[in-house]
Amino acid sequence: MTAHNTQATHNDNARPANDVKSSTRTLEFAVYVAAVLATIITAAVVGDNASEDGVDVFNASDAMQYITWLTVGLMVARGLAKAGNRNHTHA
Repeated sequence: MTAHNTQATHNDNARPANDVKSSTRTLEFAVYVAAVLATIITAAVVGDNASEDGVDVFNASDAMQYITWLTVGLMVARGLAKAGNRNHTHA
């Protein structure tokens, strides 16, 4: 009779439980992209008619400032996600 191997096979493709997802596969990245697109569209649409007396109340400069804040927020969120997910082992 042959002995059966009772050990579970090791899957090399499995990701450890403490691993952080790629930044492009997270909900926060999807929300970031949607917010940037909304900011760009809003800057393009708002202030282009005569109701504001020719004044662009949300111009490209304002849009770039908001996009910069969104980008910094995403970087901070990703940094916190990575920092809070380290494997702490104490011997």
